Amino acid sequence: MAKKGSTKRTGKDRKAERAKKVSKPRKLWEKYKVEGDTLVKSNKFSPKSPGDFLANHKNRKTCGKTGYTEFVTKSE
Repeated sequence: MAKKGSTKRTGKDRKAERAKKVSKPRKLWEKYKVEGDTLVKSNKFSPKSPGDFLANHKNRKTCGKTGYTEFVTKSE
């Protein structure tokens, strides 16, 4: 039994809540630098999902979409 005053959420309600969430822009223009007449990538692409950049962390590079991780050694 549901408590008095509470409402039961249906699948349609949950889908509507997810649809209301506003996604942030990807800001891809920040991932490139202009050198002369050419564009240069500032981060590497993920080998598992082409077109997605690897995020630079202190000791690793990661893909947020696939979870792919490259650990950075001190020699790099």
